[in-house]
Amino acid sequence: MAIFLIILAIIAAYLLGSIPFSLLVARLMAGVDIRSQGSGNVGATNVLRTLGTKGAVFALLGDMLKGVAAVLLGLLISGEGLAAVCGVLAIIGHCYPVFLGFKGGKGVATSAGIILFLMPKIVIILLIVFLIIVFLSRYVSLASITIAILFPVLAISYGYNNAYILMSLIMAIIVVFKHRENIKRLRDGNENKVGQRV
Repeated sequence: MAIFLIILAIIAAYLLGSIPFSLLVARLMAGVDIRSQGSGNVGATNVLRTLGTKGAVFALLGDMLKGVAAVLLGLLISGEGLAAVCGVLAIIGHCYPVFLGFKGGKGVATSAGIILFLMPKIVIILLIVFLIIVFLSRYVSLASITIAILFPVLAISYGYNNAYILMSLIMAIIVVFKHRENIKRLRDGNENKVGQRV
């Protein structure tokens, strides 16, 4: 029974991560497919560009809550080790959702929900760094990449267990990898800024 529940939690975590809240919010609020709007990315930042703050808040909360739900499921069934696995699976689900042909978002909002729930001690630091970079550069992508890299460093510095440290490393790799096109645009000087119409 225990093994069955663990397998069920892993599958559920991926499926939870696969729920495309940005797509659902855009369709419900404006009747548009977010994949054909703005940058085409299925994420809260593109909802912000396309629908404005209200839509972005709903998309952000949905993406964060599915991460929380996934790790909470792991905690309840088996503890911190499974919670870490479920966290990674939720990110993979968000970035490569089965419901959208494995073409999803970049994992930042879902990661934020997971970090807020499992590792609250480092949330304030990551949030401050994120906001400072966005304020100074107006690049959400640069801020996202920076805090993704900083995440495992803080996890190690604050003495989190090995499961959470490994989770943070894998999540950071996924998020940075999903931003590879943004990295190219940042390097070339043509990345989209906050408030800029795409």
